[in-house]
Amino acid sequence: MRYLVRLADRALRDMEAIYEFIHAEASENAFAWFNDLARKIHSLERFPERGAVIPESKKLRHLFFGKKGSTYRIIYALDKRHRVVSVLHIRHSARAPLSTKERKQL
Repeated sequence: MRYLVRLADRALRDMEAIYEFIHAEASENAFAWFNDLARKIHSLERFPERGAVIPESKKLRHLFFGKKGSTYRIIYALDKRHRVVSVLHIRHSARAPLSTKERKQL
């Protein structure tokens, strides 16, 4: 049985910012890359536990997407009881780990 994948408002804003940053509207390659990111996120419907638990919080998991230099972390929470994956944040992997303040905001 599949899980429901929900994107938090912050994750939606993150995706919009990534779309604009890579100029996906002006480049077929960037648009394809962005669509692959969306597919990776929605693949959590079938394989929600494949992401590793993140070092910053035992309650959250992450998947990496992209190649060296443009890798992003898809940070999500998994609710097995209700079969829901909540994508909370998408951030470039070169950024520092989540701060205590950022963890609380998620």
